[in-house]
Amino acid sequence: MTSRIPPRPAQTAPTQRGGPTLSLEQTCRGLVCGVDEAGRGPWAGPVSAAAVLLDPSRLPTGIDDSKRLTAAARERLEGEIKAQAVSWAVAFASVEEICGHNILHATGLAMRRAVEALSPAPAMALVDGNYAFPLPCPVKTVVGGDAKSLSIAAASILAKVARDRLMVEMDARYPGYGFAAHKGYGAPRHREALQRLGPCPIHRMTWAPIRSLLADRAA
Repeated sequence: MTSRIPPRPAQTAPTQRGGPTLSLEQTCRGLVCGVDEAGRGPWAGPVSAAAVLLDPSRLPTGIDDSKRLTAAARERLEGEIKAQAVSWAVAFASVEEICGHNILHATGLAMRRAVEALSPAPAMALVDGNYAFPLPCPVKTVVGGDAKSLSIAAASILAKVARDRLMVEMDARYPGYGFAAHKGYGAPRHREALQRLGPCPIHRMTWAPIRSLLADRAA
């Protein structure tokens, strides 16, 4: 995480033609952070979330929905966002928290941890999606927000890069599952490895696909 004194807001913030802009942020009063997650759908690994307070006068070029970017572009932008943002934070909710509660609750935990780590504290959070997670500031949900809001798009990049990096580390710790390639999602290689090796400690054991595969393996 990093933070610095926020600059005086620019009269007109730069925008990117055909991509996310700061239009939503400019309709809110005070400091506005974007919040997004990565890893709600995989069969293995934690869920990550990021919160970003952008500096309107220092916007990295090329910020977009992380799904639209190459891995190399995400890596480059991660460093630029961290260097130029007013503040940023990335947080996780563990596999144990996912299985002990549910993925929605765990996602909210990760988002709250990220927002709480920002300094200065935001007055408003723009959150991707349509669910208003309980955060330490007012929330405005934005469906498709990572394609509309630069702050949410920046958060989507940080959340995805952080989780992808962690899953590469998990591939080295738990070889054979292919985590570095599929990042824990239900790819054919992942399914085959589960049938052959059984689960490892980072698998989400309460998830229906995992239970079904384990039942087939035991039959």
